[in-house]
Amino acid sequence: MKKTLISLAIVFSIFACKEESKKETVVEDITSNSVDEKLGIKQLKGEFIYYSDAAVLQTPSEVYGVVIDSMMHVLQNQVGEYKKEATDMVPVAIRGEVIAKSEGEEGWPYNVKVLQVLKVYQPQAENNNVIKIEKPTN
Repeated sequence: MKKTLISLAIVFSIFACKEESKKETVVEDITSNSVDEKLGIKQLKGEFIYYSDAAVLQTPSEVYGVVIDSMMHVLQNQVGEYKKEATDMVPVAIRGEVIAKSEGEEGWPYNVKVLQVLKVYQPQAENNNVIKIEKPTN
């Protein structure tokens, strides 16, 4: 009986140690996310378009101007595989630095500088709301 109780005590203490180590890992993840948020770095998911020297990321709640730099061109190259028309918007997930626009600057209230391309999604055909204007043929 004594051996059984000792064995159970050892098993419970081993499982208790494993639970504590899992909790510490979660705390580290929360800390790293809050540091990113303080620096203005966010993970954003929305539709991206780059057309005629203007880049835009439209999320469900906000529209961002995208800073045109080398990482934006990396995103554009990946998005290009899914575009049928130059004006198609493609769903993407990025990690970027959100920057408030300057006082005299035109454009959206916030810009985003792409730091990392997380994923480029294939557009859904039924969600592509493109209006085409064509000249009538006589």
